[in-house]
Parts: sequence; structure tokens; C-alpha cells
Amino acid sequence: MAEVRLGKMHLRWCDSCHVPVLEDAQCGRCGTATRQVELTPPGDARPAFAYDLERARGLLDRQFGEGSGIALLPEGSVYLMNRAPALDRMDEVIADGEVVATLRYDLGVGWRALPRVRGAAMIVRTASRNLVWADQGAVAPILASQNLMAPGVAKVQGDFQRGEEVIVLDPHGNALATGVARMSSQEMRGGGRGVAVKVRWAERLEAPPERGRADWGVALEANARVMERRVRESVGFIRRLVEEHGDLPKVVSFSGGKDSLATLLLTREAGLDLPVLFIDTGLELPETVEYVHRLKEELGLDLVVGKADEEAFFKNVEFFGPPGKDYRWCCKTNKLGPTVKAIVDHYPEGVLSFIGQRRYESEQRAAKPRVWRNPWTPGQIGASPIQDWTALHVWLHIMRSGVSYNPWYERGLDRIGCFLCPASDMAELEIARSSPSYERWEAFLEAYAERRGLGPEWVANGLWRWKRVPPSIMEGLERAVPGITLVREGAPRSGEGNLRLRLQDGFSPCILGFSIEGAFSRDLDLERVSSVLNMVGAVEGGPKEGWCAVGNVTVFREGALIAKGADQERIRRDVERVRRAVVKAEECVGCGVCIARCKEGALLLMRGKVRVEAVRCVHCGECMEPCPAISFGDAAFDY
Repeated sequence: MAEVRLGKMHLRWCDSCHVPVLEDAQCGRCGTATRQVELTPPGDARPAFAYDLERARGLLDRQFGEGSGIALLPEGSVYLMNRAPALDRMDEVIADGEVVATLRYDLGVGWRALPRVRGAAMIVRTASRNLVWADQGAVAPILASQNLMAPGVAKVQGDFQRGEEVIVLDPHGNALATGVARMSSQEMRGGGRGVAVKVRWAERLEAPPERGRADWGVALEANARVMERRVRESVGFIRRLVEEHGDLPKVVSFSGGKDSLATLLLTREAGLDLPVLFIDTGLELPETVEYVHRLKEELGLDLVVGKADEEAFFKNVEFFGPPGKDYRWCCKTNKLGPTVKAIVDHYPEGVLSFIGQRRYESEQRAAKPRVWRNPWTPGQIGASPIQDWTALHVWLHIMRSGVSYNPWYERGLDRIGCFLCPASDMAELEIARSSPSYERWEAFLEAYAERRGLGPEWVANGLWRWKRVPPSIMEGLERAVPGITLVREGAPRSGEGNLRLRLQDGFSPCILGFSIEGAFSRDLDLERVSSVLNMVGAVEGGPKEGWCAVGNVTVFREGALIAKGADQERIRRDVERVRRAVVKAEECVGCGVCIARCKEGALLLMRGKVRVEAVRCVHCGECMEPCPAISFGDAAFDY
């Protein structure tokens, strides 16, 4: 995956105190020079909780033998996790200022640990399997970034299959490289030719590193100066905005997550006692809602709650189908709608909202200003005191406050939100599955898949999270599960009466842009639709792909529609033109009026329905109307 740089890389390390230090070239506790930690951008490292460490140790034990996990990650040290770009989920494990392993989740496979050489050097003391010794002649090529070839294998310990992670040792038993087996242990023992191990990392170490002992109390001391500076700047920012906006009401927008908690704490350090606005989307984990009310009592908060209709999501999902990363209709029904209503009800003249937004969360948020006007919430001004903070800044601030935080962070979740959010990676959804709240959603997905003719793998691998599954996801899944079948014969969705289109439009809080998500009342004949859409413009995709698009509007075989753009009025016009073309294709009565209007001779009737020959069509639109299907059909929008 490509590197994603969203801001300056702030993470450094003090080798004397054995703790991370943010920003400063000198440790705030002992004065020793700190060094930059080399990790994958965007570099939004966070503390490793007990759950993270237990998972890492368990994976290492399973892959390399009992005791490997604790050998690499002994108790009594400070560890970090750094989320890195991946097809699903990947976390770098940082110990003593070095990435010692990567935990990666692959669709169809699950979690696996990929130790670095410095991590492997500690593991080999106790490891009992997945070890490969290289002969002396193979050492230099491996250090020169070459793979270990079968003739260079001197010995193998343990039984493993192709595709498993292995540690390569030199003739003296020292860690030399780590990588993935391209042969099984049996094949390596049998000799032969070819690549035995595809090497990821190789390094010659003089001696295994020793793990420094420290705790988060030491880390707080080492970062006290940094955090005082950060808090002072953020408090000043808050006070300036409060003064600038005079009599405008002020609130803290609170999600139940760490970033909004840090923002709340900063407003209190600014001497403010602001109301706290919490939007219960109806899709929150129960523990999140409980935590918000518990924090209300803990801090004596004036809590303002906006709540979505309890059935808002499940009423709409029957029509729209599952939401996706590229089809976030649920943001409108369950987040934007309740937010607008709460603000209009409580702050009709407008409001200044302090929001826990950070640039290190996403490219969209990195591009967003620190103060902005919400285009879809009348009168709301948003402001982020922590826009330039990393996750570790946030956690250090929370730790030093002593205030309680959402318990789901200690159960493996990195971000708090809707338990079925399609933006979640599959690793997070597996954690959310432990909540009873997920049972109803999974039951819906299984029934939906059965109706749509989708195999069980569609649910198991979270492919519902896209309308157009990226090729990279499908390729990775097909490599992991050869012969996987995702589609089988099933009944199409049908709707009574004329074709209707139901829409959700507006600013999406998730993608931070304008979008329209819609669904037609039944499945579409994509062959006909993609043909007639030429009247609107050049068409991409088609029946084979299961979708077709004109400009920034995409429609899918199952009736879904997605449109995104910066110009709101233009995107609405484009959606209306596409809607008319779809209705024309689906409900054509074969009258031939449009054929007579085409000067290019691009239209013809096939089996009583109009077709467009794309090579002749100039997309002028002159043939679109008059059309009985459009003029007299019941094809209105439902908002």
C-alpha cells in the first residue's frame, strides 16, 4: 500500500527512560537526546492496551511456539501500536523505539504476526517451530535482499505449510531474516530447487536487543513539557474563538470516543463549562451509550442528547440494502438528520461546536480547516482544538487527566462509532460481533445474501461494505481462498407498480463531502439501462461489471445509485437525468417516438424495448423526451 502522509511525524524515543517522547529532541524527564522512531506514515501511534498485547503474544505463540509472545513482549515495558495502510487492517508493534513486528489481518485468513528481524532475535530464544536455518553460502545473498533458495536451506524446525511466516537463522542460530515460506517444511527437507523463503526483512545483529523497563507514568513525565505546550496552545485557541463569537451558544460535540473526550477536557481547562451534545445514532454499542451517561455523572456534564428513530436504520435498509464505503446512505438517516434536528431544536440561532477532529485520521480531515461552517447544519460553526494532535497526544492528555474513557478501547476497537459502520475494517467488525447488538445485523445480512443469491463468503468477509468491491480486495481474497464462490443463483428483487427512486442526499459526516445515495424499487436490467444511459453521456461499466456510470453518477444491478460531487445543484440535475434514462429503459412501451427523433440513427427497437448503439450515439439527449414511460409513469423521487 502507498504511504499516506497527513502531517509531521512526531514520534521519538528516549533510550534512557525507555518511553516514547513526542516532538522534542530532548526527553522532558532525564534530558537525554531522543531519536526519531522509524514507522509507517501517517504515524498515528497509540498505546498498546492489554488486549493488543494478548493478541500479539497469542499469534506469536501459535506461529512460532509457546513462549514466543512473552519473549518478544515481556511484561513491564511500554509498547505502542501504529496503524499502517493495508487492504484491511495492519498494526505495527513498537518496542524500545523499534518496530519489532507487524500484525496483519487478511480477508479469508484472519490475523497473523510478521516479526521483524529485531523481534525475531528475541523470539528464537524460545521458538520451537517455523524456523529455517540457512547455510553459510546463503547468508550474504539474504543480507543483499535476496530470497532464500531451496539449495541454501540447511535445516528446518517444525512443520509448516506454504504461506506461513518463518524466521531464517544463520548457521550459528542467530536471527538473519523473516519472511513467508514458499515451500512447506516437508518440501524444504526434501531438497530440490526454487524459492524456499520469500524474504521481507533481513539484518545482521550483533546480539539480541534487551527490552527496557518502564510504565506509562514514566512516559507522562517524559512528555510533560510537550503536553503543557500543546494544551496551552489549544486552550488559547478555544478562548479566542469563544471571544470572537460573542453571544453565539457554545457546545462540545461528543461521540463517546477519545478525541471528543480530549476536546471536552480542553474546554474545561479553558475555564468553560459547556453543554455536551451527544448524537445517539441508534447504532451505537450499548457500552458507548452507558459510558456517555456515566461520564455525565463523573464530570457533572450538562448533556444534550439527539436521538435517531430506533428503527430508522432497519426501516431503510430493507429498501436501500446494506450501506457501503461507497454508499453511505445511513450517514444521512442516522447521523446528519438527528444532528440537524438537535441543533435546530436547542440552538435555533446557531452554535459554535468544539469537535474532536484530527488531521491524522484521514486525508479528508487533513485537508479540512481548523474552523469551518457546516454546510448542512444551519448556523453551526465547527472548530477543532486538536486538529494537529496525534493519537498519542490525545491518550497522554487523557491519562494525565485521570478521567475514564470508553471501555471498547480496551477490547480492541481503535475507533468508536456505529457498530456496523461499513468504513470499519473486517478486523474491527469481528470485535463488534462480540456485542449482542450485532446479532440482528448479521441475521439481516444472511437473509439478504440468501435473497440476492450471494454465497456465505459475502457475509463472512464483509463484502457488503462496498457496492463496487475494489479489485485489490477481490484479488487478495481469491489468493487466500482459491476457488471461492461469491455469487450463486438467486431471485431478483422485484417491486410492485412503476419504478420508483428513493434518495438520501446531503453532506455526509463520514466522507466530509456532498453525496446522494439512492435505491430504485426493484432490480434493474443493466443491459438495457447501460444502453439507454448513452442518451445522457458516455457510459462506463456494464452488465458484466454489475454497474454502469455516467459522469459522477453510478447505478447498480440491484437498483442502488451513488452520486458525489462538489456542485450540489449540478449533481442533483445529473441524478435526475440518470433517473429519467433508467425509467425510460425499464418501462419503455416500444412506441418508437424517440427513434424517430434520433438524427444519428443510433436508436432501434429490440424485443419491444429501445436500445442505443453506443458507437453512433453523440449523447445529445434530443431523443430522451417526449416519452410515455417518463411522462406518465409513477417514477417520482422519494426523499
